[in-house]
Amino acid sequence: MIERARVAVVGVGNNVSAFLQGMALYRATGELVGVRRPVLGGMGVGDIDFVAAFAMSPGKVGKDLAEAIFAPPNNFPRIVDDLPPSGVTVRRGLTADDAGADAAEVERVAGELAGAEVVLYAAPSGRQRTAEAYAEAALRAGAAFVNITSDTVARDPRWLDRFTEAGLPLLGDDLTSQFGTSIVHHALLRLLEERGLTLVSSYQVNLGGTEDFRNLAENDNTKMESKLNALGTAGRVELAPLGYLPHLESHKVAHINIEAQAWGGAPVSLDLKLKVHDPSGGAGVIVDLVRIAAHALRRRRGGCPPETASLLKSPPTV
Repeated sequence: MIERARVAVVGVGNNVSAFLQGMALYRATGELVGVRRPVLGGMGVGDIDFVAAFAMSPGKVGKDLAEAIFAPPNNFPRIVDDLPPSGVTVRRGLTADDAGADAAEVERVAGELAGAEVVLYAAPSGRQRTAEAYAEAALRAGAAFVNITSDTVARDPRWLDRFTEAGLPLLGDDLTSQFGTSIVHHALLRLLEERGLTLVSSYQVNLGGTEDFRNLAENDNTKMESKLNALGTAGRVELAPLGYLPHLESHKVAHINIEAQAWGGAPVSLDLKLKVHDPSGGAGVIVDLVRIAAHALRRRRGGCPPETASLLKSPPTV
């Protein structure tokens, strides 16, 4: 029997809630609704164990992970009625300022990562020094690092070189949701090009109600860069500032407009609205990233596996 991937999570937000609940659901029912790869690296979607968790919210620290995922401001709905305790107590995470995190604190976290094969970095985006501190802790612990935020880690040659030399996987940056705005917008723009139409202009508006969305609305520089990387059309597509609307809760509502010209300059106009549960779309990709990371670690494949490029907005090659 294949050994389950041992995962430590940094950040106990909506993405982790959707991820943990989804795995419990698939284990209980055996269904594969919404699953792209039932088996990856020999591991099924339920072959993942949590071994550590870190957060900063007082309402989450000290609680079992299965309880902490429902603590405010998390608002992803319950999809499993009876979620058993995980056996993992959420620990206090790292803080970092412009100079980085305290060396003793990084060493503490590295010690608490003992036994983890994969560190899933799912803290709020926009905290570059904190992301780097956890990457350092993962390196010291000999674990793979998966960065699903828009902060720059995997696409920084310094970090990529260090993980590669250590034989440790480094996956990132910023996941592409299962069926989110970036993947849909990119597909439409590619279709235009394939069909011979000329793009005149395009824009994208994203509204959401999660705490991570609130944070991104206030600190959206890296997110905007990452979304443009995913579209691959910098200069021709405009991204409106992210909008935080609390009543949307874990939903994201996106509006996409495309203006183009067809044969003879005939105008073509497309307006599309997309509404999804943002954390669910993230979890559907996280389950693949984690299994790829664990599989690569067991084979001592350092750096960013090329097969993750389609799952990320800003992989090292962008």
